Amino acid sequence: MSHDLRADLDGGPMHRSQWVAVAVCVLLNMLDGFDVLVMAFTGESVSTEFGLNGGQLGLLLSAGLVGMAAGSLLLAPFADRFGRRPLILVSLGIASLGMLLASVSGSATELGLLRVLTGLGIGGILACSNTIAAEYASRRWRGLAVSLNSTGYALGATLGGVIAVVLIGEFGWRSVFLFGGVATLFAIPLVLVGMPESLDFLLSRRPNRALDKINRVARRFGRAPLEELPPVSTGPGRTGVAAGFRTLLGPRLRRGTLILWTAFFLVMAGFYFVTSWTPTLLVEAGLSATQGLTGGTLLNLGGIFGATALGVLAARWSLRNVLVVYLVTTAAMLALFLLALGSLAAAFAGGALIGLFVNGCVAGLYALTPNVYDGGVRATGVGTAIGIGRIGAILSPTIAGTLLDAGWTPHHLYLAFGAVFVLTAAALTLLRGERTGTPAAASSPAGASSTAG
Repeated sequence: MSHDLRADLDGGPMHRSQWVAVAVCVLLNMLDGFDVLVMAFTGESVSTEFGLNGGQLGLLLSAGLVGMAAGSLLLAPFADRFGRRPLILVSLGIASLGMLLASVSGSATELGLLRVLTGLGIGGILACSNTIAAEYASRRWRGLAVSLNSTGYALGATLGGVIAVVLIGEFGWRSVFLFGGVATLFAIPLVLVGMPESLDFLLSRRPNRALDKINRVARRFGRAPLEELPPVSTGPGRTGVAAGFRTLLGPRLRRGTLILWTAFFLVMAGFYFVTSWTPTLLVEAGLSATQGLTGGTLLNLGGIFGATALGVLAARWSLRNVLVVYLVTTAAMLALFLLALGSLAAAFAGGALIGLFVNGCVAGLYALTPNVYDGGVRATGVGTAIGIGRIGAILSPTIAGTLLDAGWTPHHLYLAFGAVFVLTAAALTLLRGERTGTPAAASSPAGASSTAG
C-alpha cells in the first residue's frame, strides 16, 4: 500500500529542493514590491512629460493596484483547475508584457491601461506564489516559508527604489519600466527550473499521468515514490471564478472566508495608509522633507525583518496567536508614534518598528490563509482574500486624504488606523476552533480537517 506522501512532507525535514522552491517564490514576490513602487518613483517624471495634474497622477498610482485586485480575484481560481505552475508562468508573461510596453507608452491613458495589465499578472503571481510556498513547506516551517515569501515585497520595494533612482537619473523614467519588464521575463526560466507543480494540486485534481508527476516531485524532494494514487472520497468538482466563489461561501467555508476577507481588507487598508502617507504626515507633523522620506524608507527596511521574525516565532508558537500579538502591537505603536517626534532618533526608531510589525501583519495573513482551505480551492481562497485586501489598499490612501481635507490631524489618522488593526485582531479570534483544511490534509476527503493555528 502506498505511504502518505503529503504526511511525509508535512512532518519530515525540509529538503533543499523545497527551500529552492520557496526561494523562487520570494523572488516572485519581490516583483510585487518593485511594481507597486515603480509608479511612485517615476510619478514626477511621468507627470512632467505628460502634463498631469494631481488627480490624474493619482489614477495612475491606483491603476496597478486595480489590476492586482482583478488578477487575484479572476486568475487565481484557474490555478485550482490547471495548476499553480502554469498560471504563474502565464502571469509572468502578462506582467512582463505590460512593463515592457509601458516603457514605450505614448500617453498617460496608454500607460494607465498597461499598469492595469501589469497588475493583472502580478495579482495572479501573488496568489499562486503564496499558495505554493505554503504547500511545499513542512508543518513546522510553513509559517516561516510564507513569511519569507512576504519579505520579498519589502526587499523588492527597497531595492527597486534604489534602482529606480539610479535609472531615472541616467536614462529617464522609461528605463525603470524596461528594467522591470526584463527582470520579470528572466523569472520565467527560474520558475521552470526551480518550482515544480504543487503536490497538493496533483493529489486533489488528478491530471493526466498524475502518478508519474507526483512521483517526480517525490524523488525531487528526497521522498519515496507512491505505488498508487491514494483514494479520495470526492471528485475535484467544477472550477472557475463563479464556482470558486460558491465553494468559498458554501456552508463549510463561509465563516472562515468572511473572517479572512474582513481581515485582509482591514490590514491592507492599514498597511497602505502607513506606507503611503507616513512620509507626508511626518513632514506635516514638523519634520523636514528629507527626514520624512527617511522615515518612509525605514518603514520598508523594518518590513524586511518583521515578516521573517513572525515566521520564526510561528515555528514555535501558534501562528494565529503570534499574528494577533503583531496586530495589537502595531495598533499601540501607531497610537504612540507621533508622540516620539520630539526626538529624531526616537521617531526613526519608531518608524522602523512600525514597519517591522505592520509588514509582519501582512505576512501573517498570507501564512494563515492557506491553512483555511484544502488543496482543491486553496489558490482560489488565497487569491480572493488578496483581491479583497487590494480593494482596501486602493481605498485607504484616498480616505486618509479626504479626512485630512476635512480637518483631521495626523495623530487622529494614526489613532483611527490603529483601531483598524485592533478590529482585525478581534476578527481573527473568531477563527479559534474553526475547522479548516490544512496543506497536510490536501489528499484527505474534503470534509477531513484539523484546527488551524
